[in-house]
Parts: sequence; structure tokens; C-alpha cells
Amino acid sequence: MDSNSHEVRFSLPSMEVAAKVWGDPQGIPVIGLHGWLDNAATFDLIAPRLKGVHLVALDLAGHGLSGHLAAGGYSLWQQAATVLQVAEDLGWERFALFGHSMGAIISGILTGSLPDRIIGAAMIDGLLPFTSEADDAPKQMARFFEASLSVGNKRKPVYPDVDKAIRARMLGGNTSLSRQAATCLVERGLMPHDGGWTWRTDPQLMLPSPLRFTSRHAEAFIEAIRSPTCVILANQGVMHKHPQVLDRIERFEHIQRHHIDGGHHLHLEEQAPEVATILDNFYRSLA
Repeated sequence: MDSNSHEVRFSLPSMEVAAKVWGDPQGIPVIGLHGWLDNAATFDLIAPRLKGVHLVALDLAGHGLSGHLAAGGYSLWQQAATVLQVAEDLGWERFALFGHSMGAIISGILTGSLPDRIIGAAMIDGLLPFTSEADDAPKQMARFFEASLSVGNKRKPVYPDVDKAIRARMLGGNTSLSRQAATCLVERGLMPHDGGWTWRTDPQLMLPSPLRFTSRHAEAFIEAIRSPTCVILANQGVMHKHPQVLDRIERFEHIQRHHIDGGHHLHLEEQAPEVATILDNFYRSLA
């Protein structure tokens, strides 16, 4: 259901960012942020159902049709800075956010850091980053160093046809997907290679984070949020696999919470109309 979208490119100092755009340019300005190893097509079923919204859905750095960063890996704050650079290019002083998974975490960081610029944020199955405490920092950094030494030696899989890649995406990763959902993401995430097809994603995205927020760091960003914020939690999603994270989210009374039966990518599955109704009502409330 990808109707009436068009492609745009943003030439930033560090790289080029690709995006899909839906909606009336006079609508509420919204930047869409996908999950880890996904791309802007994650919004294909939801975006056409949102009224009065001008959605610019990014391929974040290293994903989809966007460029890759220099050696050193990707951090949440690097991705957040890219979002702000795109907003500057668009001339958007104030705007809303729509994030899924990693994109939801980035949305939370931006909304807590820049309350005067973010008019509201909607998030799907994500809010708080995974954390570790200060004493774990040396081990976390060691994991990053060790993985960095071998990342250039690992070969991406090559599939003989697109259907094989779709099947791999349906079963691979941290969450399984329906054929419909996998097809949306795979078609934008592939490129021709050696007579077959392989992923466009930067291999550095597989590196562990060199540093993680402590739990107190993460909570401070959410506590600093002043704009209207809505979180949709999938009852069979990633957050429900981490009860301690879910418990922390439930403590933030200033954030709207909606629980829906479905998996981590429920916005690409049969629950898409229900998700879209919640989001449409939320963005209408910002007008």
C-alpha cells in the first residue's frame, strides 16, 4: 500500500541520505526513523493512512539507499545528528518524529534533548536503549575492538534471486516477518552483486556499540521529554522479551502507552490499520 510516495536525497557533509516522502507539504512535518537493518520502506503500510501529515522517512546512515559512514561504527547520537542535519536542509525549525525500534530510541534521545524543537513523537516497540552500567564499560569496549578487527573480512551473503533474499529475511534477524513485511524491506535493501543479490547495509552496523548508556543516562532522556509522546508496544514484540525494560517504560506516566497484539514489525503486518488509527489520532492532536 505504498501510494503517492516519492524519493528525495539530502547531500550532507558526511554522506548522502535517501528518503521516501508522503503527504501534503502543508501538513504536520514528521521525520520517520526505521529500525536497525531496516529502511524507509518500513512505513509503506502506515504512511498512506496518515492524514494531515508530511512524512519524510529516512534511510538512516548505512541503511537502504543512504551512504555509509567512515570506519568507526555507528552510534545512536551519530544517527540523531543526521536527523537534525536533514531537518536543517528541509528548513524545519520544529517538527515531529515517528520511530520504530532503533528509530524510536533515536526519537526519544532527540525529544528529550531538544524539547523546543520536537513538537511530538510517536514510537513503535521501542523507547529506551539497551543499557549497561559503568563497570561494564571496559568489557563493552573490548568487544567493539575485537569485532572491528574482523568486520572487513566478513562476506555478505549473496542470493541467486530476490525471492531467496525475502525468505532469508522472513526467518533471519531477531524477529520473524511475514512475506508481505519482508518484501517491503528487502526490495529497498538489496543491490546486485556477483550475478545475484546482496544487502546494501554497511557491515559496520553489525559491530557492538563501543559504549552504552547507563540505565540512569537512558532514563534521564525520557524524563526530560516535554512534548506529547505516544508509544505503541507489541505484545509479542522485542520489549516484551525484556520485562525489565518494559517495567521502566511503564513508569513514565507522561507518555501515552498502547499495547497491541502483534510482533515487533506489527506496523507491516495485519495490525497496520489499528496502528495507523492510533498514530493518526496522535498526530491530529498536534495540529
